[in-house]
Amino acid sequence: MSEQPAPADHARQQLEPAAADAVRAYAARTRENADQFAAVLEDLATNGLPSVEDCAPWEELREARLARLAAQRPAVA
Repeated sequence: MSEQPAPADHARQQLEPAAADAVRAYAARTRENADQFAAVLEDLATNGLPSVEDCAPWEELREARLARLAAQRPAVA
């Protein structure tokens, strides 16, 4: 992003306090996720890829995630 200030004739609209808090919370979650991803990449760079025996097939991971999502959904009548 540019470091230049906004032109004076275009005033910025301030967010409501609740909206500003929500944006800050989203930024914090995004930053945390990026830090976790960076840590995984740094581990891979340092230690290499894990052995196949230590990995779970993506199909199993997908099915487990879908099951967790289905469990969170309210039952349909």
